[in-house]
Amino acid sequence: MSAQGVEVERYDEIYVGGEWVASSATESLAVVNPTTEEPIARVAAGTAEDVDRAVAAAVAAQPGWAEVLPEERVALVAAIGAGLAERGEVLAEQLTTEVGAPIEFSRAVQIGVPTFTFSTMPEVAAQLDWSVEIGNSIVWREPVGVVGAITPWNYPLHLAAAKVAPALAAGCTVVLKPSEIKPLTAFALAEICAEAGLPAGVLNLVSGLGPVAGEAMAAHPDLDMISFTGSTAAGRRVAELAAADVKRVALELGGKSANVLLDDADFEAAVGDGIEKCFANAGQSCNALTRMLVPRAKLAQVEEIAAGACEAYVAGDPHDEATRLGPLVSARQQERVRGFIRAGIEDGARLLAGGPEAPAGLERGYFVRPTVFSEVANDSRIGREEVFGPVLSIIAYEGEEDAVRIANESGYGLAGGVWSGDEKRAIAVARRLRTGQVEINGGAFNPLAPFGGFRESGNGRELGRFGLEEYTELKAIQL
Repeated sequence: MSAQGVEVERYDEIYVGGEWVASSATESLAVVNPTTEEPIARVAAGTAEDVDRAVAAAVAAQPGWAEVLPEERVALVAAIGAGLAERGEVLAEQLTTEVGAPIEFSRAVQIGVPTFTFSTMPEVAAQLDWSVEIGNSIVWREPVGVVGAITPWNYPLHLAAAKVAPALAAGCTVVLKPSEIKPLTAFALAEICAEAGLPAGVLNLVSGLGPVAGEAMAAHPDLDMISFTGSTAAGRRVAELAAADVKRVALELGGKSANVLLDDADFEAAVGDGIEKCFANAGQSCNALTRMLVPRAKLAQVEEIAAGACEAYVAGDPHDEATRLGPLVSARQQERVRGFIRAGIEDGARLLAGGPEAPAGLERGYFVRPTVFSEVANDSRIGREEVFGPVLSIIAYEGEEDAVRIANESGYGLAGGVWSGDEKRAIAVARRLRTGQVEINGGAFNPLAPFGGFRESGNGRELGRFGLEEYTELKAIQL
């Protein structure tokens, strides 16, 4: 079976111990194209029994994989990256069909970043001291063991790569459960891992629902670690289940990130970049800069720039090279985001662009109009909760201290931005923000820098050397 030309043995099977095998499930789950609202594939609704089989295969393979020299492991990981690069265009087309991300964004980010993550693992691993002498002790880094990786639908291959690549490099074996609504690139990843020569059982794949397969993984006593990316509510449930046997838990959760425009910023550049950082991937990014904090004296200027910049984001066919805004991933997500837009209007925020209605000429497909609100109260629903759609909230502040207070007045702490004509001033403000990443004057995302958050945005870090460290344990040998 194939989707958009990607050869996969069977989507209705699971990958266990190096083989595609029948699931014990009696039902399957539809994968729907969000642009056409038509099904493009069906995957197995994996069961707890399927998880047991996959975990058993990973447990059996782990000792042998841990004994492989680190340089040999990372060479295999890099070979997986080469396989992804070879299929890059096909995978980008498939992901655009499955997720709805514009094709250029799929090439550069949805496929480009995970390819980079796998391909650069030799350089990342070389930054780690796998052993170090401290006094009369030798301290070794060893793999944490068998890892359960649960990934979401918004960046399905990137967020799988952020877990699988470092786990494999560290000597861990993995059971991967992708999102049940957007799982197809995970199947392609399993095929590429097999073609690269990854030993049987080192990577296993079980598709299925979160409350069934995901909870079975989180509670499984033979897993040494759970790495989860998704909503804060689901992350709490994963942590609760994992606590029963005190397994390690890494959580990458939600965000409500503030983009602080200081009074000496280049407002044309700052607002344009801020719109892009909010609307990329149709706003379905945990690190989207969804709160734009501006000096009250500059509010009218920012509103005018933002309304004009929004006009460039015309929703349309994501396979069209000119499209910058595709559909949301599902009907459920579409209605959720429209509900937030209606709530913003009801709460008294001023609508500058967009609204809850379908974009003109796009009655079919899960599209949402790019929307900008101003005069948003920081404690309102759209000011406080994660919308996960192309909705920007502009919030006025009275001074730098007020801006920092508003930015930090959130249960989340994943990302942020600061704009200023004085870089040192911007960095000083960034240091005061309680968040895991801050970009200065539109600084580019760095896939080698640690990614993760404070407070309800989770714990642990992904990507680069710090992401690799998450999958290791330290052992001290006294001589």
